[in-house]
Amino acid sequence: MIACTAQFMVILDVSVMNVALPAMRAELRLGPAGQQWIVNAYTLAFAGLLLLGGRAADLVGTRRAFLAGVTAFTLASLAGGFASRGSLLIAARAVQGAGGAVLAPATLTLIMRTFTEPAARTRAMGAWSAVMAAGGAVGGVVGGVLTQYAGWRWVLFVNVPIGAGLLAAAMLCVPAAEAAGGAARKPVREPAGEAGATGGLRRLDIPGAVSVTAGLTALVYGTVASETHGWSAWAVWGSLVAGVLLLAAFVAVERRAAHPLVPLATLRRRTVATANLLVLCMGAAAFSMWFMLSLYFQQVLGESALVAGLCFLPGSAAIVAGAQISTRLIARTGPRPLILTGMTISTAGFLWLSRIGAHGDGDYVRDVLGPFVLATLGAGLSLMPVTAAATSGTAPHEAGLASGLVNTSRQMGGALGLAMLGTVAAHAGGGAAGYGRALLVGAACTAAAGAGALALPRLRERGRHETNRRENNRFPRKRKG
Repeated sequence: MIACTAQFMVILDVSVMNVALPAMRAELRLGPAGQQWIVNAYTLAFAGLLLLGGRAADLVGTRRAFLAGVTAFTLASLAGGFASRGSLLIAARAVQGAGGAVLAPATLTLIMRTFTEPAARTRAMGAWSAVMAAGGAVGGVVGGVLTQYAGWRWVLFVNVPIGAGLLAAAMLCVPAAEAAGGAARKPVREPAGEAGATGGLRRLDIPGAVSVTAGLTALVYGTVASETHGWSAWAVWGSLVAGVLLLAAFVAVERRAAHPLVPLATLRRRTVATANLLVLCMGAAAFSMWFMLSLYFQQVLGESALVAGLCFLPGSAAIVAGAQISTRLIARTGPRPLILTGMTISTAGFLWLSRIGAHGDGDYVRDVLGPFVLATLGAGLSLMPVTAAATSGTAPHEAGLASGLVNTSRQMGGALGLAMLGTVAAHAGGGAAGYGRALLVGAACTAAAGAGALALPRLRERGRHETNRRENNRFPRKRKG
């Protein structure tokens, strides 16, 4: 419950801002670029620091990482709610993103270390995936209600009581053993003077963290800047080239680091690498769909922020339903069939949804409701299986790394996909026709994820008795014949 509530708070904050942006812009007198950076500051800090956050949970302990992430996120939310200038709000959003980057992987790590029995872990991951999906889906509704009836500042203030409750619950309920890195690390003897949190901090790969964070930030910034400056601007290409060079430097650093942030052997695992690529494609499609539909509801259909948020409710229900179905089936089918089925359904929904510009007078029931439910049902069906595939076979002391990679892939896919699809929509003239063209590209992303699922091994959860005979819980390769 603690992990799910924390993940809900982090994901909710990603989606809740969209409907409140016009009110923020009017009161703080922000220009278009300032309004954009309210979202981008969070995304850049969150995506760029997720790997470091995941590794910190492994090295200094899940409990300490969780508490630090909740504290930073809560205090930044409070500061952002009191911001009197746009620059202060943007700075608070960046700190929020950094806190979320530590907190998000800690939630999944907490689940993986708490639930070691396969059936229990599957149920817990299903609940975590459903809550994460619901947090993103209901963000528009929550943002619309708060903005319309309490003011935009409560979009930030709402995190304060949630964060305070999480701090109290974690102090009481999360085992103190997690503060030392979890039970899984007890057999490893720490050098003299290196035990506990201090030793964990000294083992953090700071050069690797700096290079990967800067590289990812440069890639995201370059892609986002293309929306306003165009692809021919030197700032866009300079940032993209710098991002590539910094990521190349990161690989070089990891090859020589004594305690690498990302052991390259992890990325050579077929299941981990493939699953993270699928998450990247899925994030690009999903983030863009919510954003495009929010604009479509308000700018084309002329709905208020509250009504626009309510229009997302059928999709929220479809995501949760899909996540519950996959939780019940994955033990028998393994991740691959569920991902393939889910992405096929989503692709059909995106293709249908891309026709929202086919009629001059847009209509929610006729043009959006059916395809929207299909697209979100497929996403919910795929979410937990792809997460399970990306973290399968991971040793307990690398749980934070695996969850950090999954979250980084999802956020990077969302940031890059939103920037690229936004450019497609703008070049198509904006409006319903532009959103339809962008959603067609989203269909290509989900189709690519479905095709990529075929590259996953045939994985199936082990039986209870076999699991008890082995040290780690893994999804073994299904025997042929």
